[in-house]
Amino acid sequence: MKKSPAAPLSGLLVVALLVAGPALTATAQKIDPSKVPDAVKASFAKKYPDVDRVKWEKEGDQFEAGFKDNDHSMAALFTADGALTESELTIPKASLPPSILAYVKKNYKGSPIKEAAKITKASGEINYEVEVKGMDRIFDANGNYIRSN
Repeated sequence: MKKSPAAPLSGLLVVALLVAGPALTATAQKIDPSKVPDAVKASFAKKYPDVDRVKWEKEGDQFEAGFKDNDHSMAALFTADGALTESELTIPKASLPPSILAYVKKNYKGSPIKEAAKITKASGEINYEVEVKGMDRIFDANGNYIRSN
């Protein structure tokens, strides 16, 4: 989720890394595509063959690709050896599980959901992320609250 104009995907990266490994706390840095390992670029190209415009960022020891696929805003996080750890798809708020909408309405009265995303980990596990009051809230696939970032 956008946190600052200088690093539009930094919020996505922070959430991605906190979901993948809470011990990692580095902030995202935009990097030139030439600094992205060939294994990462090859893995990305195999997973998303029709995507030709990618913005790369480095988060700790991982690489995140920000892109649009079929007009959907997405991000994918890779290890340096090219393993996909998770992907994130921006979704309409109405696509969130009803329990998440109810949780936000109850716990953040009058505060709208600014952005919503579906996170799919490499294991297939699904999480949801919503930005409310300037912070990302993470929920499991059933819409149960996990934590705030």
